[in-house]
Parts: sequence; structure tokens; C-alpha cells
Amino acid sequence: MENTLIEFKNVQKTFGVKNAVKNLSFSVNNGEFFVLVGASGSGKTTTLRMINELIRPTDGDIYFNNKRIKDYNERALRLQMGYVLQQIALFPNMTVAQNVMLIPSLKKFDKRDFPKLINRLLSDVDLDAQSYRDRMPNELSGGEQQRIGILRAFAAQPKIVLMDEPFSALDPISRTQLQNLVLDIHHKLQSTIVFVTHDMDEALKLGDRIGVMREGKLLQVGTPKEVVQHPVNDFVQKLFENSMSHDVYDVLLRKLNVLGYMKSVENSVGKTKLSQDDTIRDALSVLTEQSKVSVNIDDSRYVELTRDNLFRFISDYRNH
Repeated sequence: MENTLIEFKNVQKTFGVKNAVKNLSFSVNNGEFFVLVGASGSGKTTTLRMINELIRPTDGDIYFNNKRIKDYNERALRLQMGYVLQQIALFPNMTVAQNVMLIPSLKKFDKRDFPKLINRLLSDVDLDAQSYRDRMPNELSGGEQQRIGILRAFAAQPKIVLMDEPFSALDPISRTQLQNLVLDIHHKLQSTIVFVTHDMDEALKLGDRIGVMREGKLLQVGTPKEVVQHPVNDFVQKLFENSMSHDVYDVLLRKLNVLGYMKSVENSVGKTKLSQDDTIRDALSVLTEQSKVSVNIDDSRYVELTRDNLFRFISDYRNH
């Protein structure tokens, strides 16, 4: 298909007698944020690592840009892909600027552009270039190191970025900030991302589509709304029921948008605007005084949340 960037066709991977991935077939489209979700041992990380040939399949074929991955030169393939791990993998003997510019250097970008590029990239993640560009990794917090790791993955604007549970070791505040950062970069660059997580809320928040894995099998692929409202079996239903088990008032407004409880509007509505990081409790507070409110998606896009739709969401998930 013309819009397909990654395609798995009947892929299997065995380690000794263990069949880690079983007859896997799915595709990832250009510009899509595709999330693989499942418990530990479900095969999601093995699947991710087969995309850049860190692991090679036992059987079947994986295609990148309509060409079999095994037909690429390995180095040339990986230079087209960004990679972000849970374990922050900055080079300790390189400065922040050198870490971020590593892939552009390998791809022989014009080095005269590097100072301006590093300044812009650091500014994009709210890090002051003057203060941070010459620091060493051991001078950064965990969240700051992961920001630099994310910048390095996107710096050369690769065709696809692979992210393997990149936020799971971070505190909740840093995790939310970096989730939003990656979403912002994704929307700005229209980049393709394959993201692995075991966190259902994270999958719902980030994914354009979600692939649910269990014991090496892909059980369902669909939009967040599809997997929540139309689970393919009891396992998927219970998986996402658990993600709704937190206090309903603390669910991010972002989730209401992906589940279809909001509609896009050209301009802000109501007297008060909310961001996607506000909670339903915040929205309730506003909607006690006005019938609808705007939620800011980015600088120029808004969705409208009405009082009736908010109460409908709360009722739906309490009765789910």
C-alpha cells in the first residue's frame, strides 16, 4: 500500500524452544503514532527490535518503504530510524550538543548549520541552549537526559522513530511532560512513531492506533476508541477496563477527545479554555458555570466539550 511505511507479513521469532512472536502480520502507516501494548513477555519489544534488525525474525518478512528489511545494508537502515530506550543511552563522554548532533554528523549534514539547529532543538523542549548545550550527561536529571535522548532520535528527522518504554522509569510529572513533548514533536514533524508500553493509559493517550499483544500474538489493532468500545475478546476488555479503574475525575481530557466525546471547532468557545493536561475535575469545575468549554489541542486547534457530553462520559465509564 502506498501509505504503508512498515509491514509485517507472517513474522515469527523463536529463541530456542520459546516462540516469542507468532505469525505476526500488521502495518504502520506514514505519519502514524502506532503503539504496541501488552504485559511483560507479550512480544512487543521483540517486535520493535526486529524493525531495525537488532533482532532478526526466524520466519516471515518485514518491509520498510516497500523493501524487505533484510535486503537493506544494516547501517543504512538504522540511519533512517531514530531509537529511544527506557535506559537512557547518552554517550557519557559527549556534551549535550554532541549527543544531539550525532546522527546528523553520521549522515553528513552541513556542520555549519549545527549551532543554529541545536539552539532550536533545545528551545523546542524548553531547555535553554546557552545553559545546556555544553553540559555533560552526568550533570542532567533523569528527565533532562531523556529529553536529550528524544531530541537525538528526532534531530535528523528520520523516517521512523522506535521508542521502547522510554518513560517507564520516570516520575509521573516527568512522564506526563515527555509524553506531551513527543506528541508535540509528532504533530509538528508528522513523524512516524512505533512506541512500546505496558501502560494502557499511556497507549490511549499517545496512539493513533494501538496493537494489543499477548504471549507473542497480536490480538487486536484499532484506534483507542475501537479497542476500548469494541474489544475483540474478554482479555482486551479487561486490559482496558483496568486502565479506567482510576478515579474517573482524574482521567486526562485528552482521552475524551480520542473516545469521541468532543468535536473540533474553528475557534475557542466559552469564557474559559483548558489544555489537554487538565483533568475532568478541572472541566467539571468550569462546566458548573458554563455549558461548554474549549480544550486547546495545539496553538491553533480547539475541541469543544459540552456539559452534557462530560456527564455522558462519566456515566458510560461508571457503568462500563
